[in-house]
Amino acid sequence: MIVYDKQKVGQRIRKQRKALGITREQLAEQVGRVPRFCADIERGNAGMSIETMLSICNLLKLSPNDLLLDNLQDTTRDETELILDALNHCTEKQRKDAIALLKLFLTAIK
Repeated sequence: MIVYDKQKVGQRIRKQRKALGITREQLAEQVGRVPRFCADIERGNAGMSIETMLSICNLLKLSPNDLLLDNLQDTTRDETELILDALNHCTEKQRKDAIALLKLFLTAIK
């Protein structure tokens, strides 16, 4: 049986938001909600609509499954996963620019 655990969902949102360097105020602005409501979601004190959940998933580069079902082992996402997720949400031009930048960076540290 699948259980919607608002507290765990809120913890995943907070962890991913912080990993991406997004403030709660920025999250609220981007998803069209007030910061207090976003804080309540992160604490597990409030649920959210499907529209809000999808907006949060899009902003935080999470799939709804990852957010709701704890598909990631103990919700830990390493930097490689974050980079790959971000690249998957980029346009083709953004992806090519990111690869060029990464190649430049890697040659500079050799």
